Amino acid sequence: MKIFKLPDLGEGLQEAEIVQWHVKAGDAVKTDQPMVSVETAKAIVDIPAPYDGKIARTYGSPGDIAHIGAPLVGFEGEGEDAGTVVGHVEVGQKPAREAPLGAAPAATAAGIKATPAVRVLARKLNVDLAMVTPTGSDGMITAGDVQRAARILSETGPIELLRGVRRAMAQNMMLANSEVASATIMDDADIYAWEAGSNVMLRLIRAIVAGCKAEPSLNAWYDSQRIGRWVVKKVDLGIAVDAPDGLLVPVLRNVGERDVDDIKTGLDNLVRDARARKVPPEELRGHTITLSNYGTIAGRYASPVVVPPTVAIVGAGRIRDAVVVHDGMPAVHRVVPLSLTFDHRAVSGGEAGRFLAAMISDLHKPG
Repeated sequence: MKIFKLPDLGEGLQEAEIVQWHVKAGDAVKTDQPMVSVETAKAIVDIPAPYDGKIARTYGSPGDIAHIGAPLVGFEGEGEDAGTVVGHVEVGQKPAREAPLGAAPAATAAGIKATPAVRVLARKLNVDLAMVTPTGSDGMITAGDVQRAARILSETGPIELLRGVRRAMAQNMMLANSEVASATIMDDADIYAWEAGSNVMLRLIRAIVAGCKAEPSLNAWYDSQRIGRWVVKKVDLGIAVDAPDGLLVPVLRNVGERDVDDIKTGLDNLVRDARARKVPPEELRGHTITLSNYGTIAGRYASPVVVPPTVAIVGAGRIRDAVVVHDGMPAVHRVVPLSLTFDHRAVSGGEAGRFLAAMISDLHKPG
């Protein structure tokens, strides 16, 4: 039997969830015929047949996690394994389902104060000690604490395992939290001079371009291994999109060189396709700076998360009326609150401040 293995899906993706099989044992397939749909952190991808042949067996069922290099399809006949192989892994393993509920990494568990007997009880009841509020002396977790947590968890129902986009989001946040030296500055931009009906997103994008021109170091990638940064000339803006499956960040390319109408068309298409999960994988890669306009939902200021290798993200809060000083007199103007989070390993406070000041200056302008 010739084994076809899950190929390298690019962009450092190491796993995919099987969504749907389009073939079964006994089927004859032609080269490039879709065999299976898998969901990665980026998109849903159809994996085609590598050659003509007859299916002997398939590995894994919908919902299983397949890792790069794992057997995916067996073809009748003899021959070498097909597909990109990275190590020896298995399809269909479900460690998250079989592990104790919310099992904590060993390093985290080791820092928790609990007697061996309490730890045994926690394992028996499938309770992650990191989730338990201690009531014992000096922060010690008691048996009663574990039992209370187990009772609460039993009332909530089974754990909801994160898949696809939400799984990737969780992994990215863990990476950002462990690696980035995060700092945030905040300010308001007075938009009193805007013309009626101005498009908020288009103005924010224009302002980010102005910020990148004033301080190019925020439009960059950081290499934590070599302790260096690449300042990128082209502004490829990642747009945080609130989709039903979780947060997606498709990329609006080269926004500094495109006219307003072109950007608007691209933005509309990008948001529509992101929410429908139809963004091509290449359009979810390689952004150089990020915009999150969370103010369309709620919130004034925030500390948006910088995801490596980028070094900056702009957050725009809910536009509101505020009392400001105008020509020496109090007046009510519309203002947009801005939050700029940056990776302090690559960006100084002065650079971040000048970037934000350039954004605000552009947003103050009419038109």
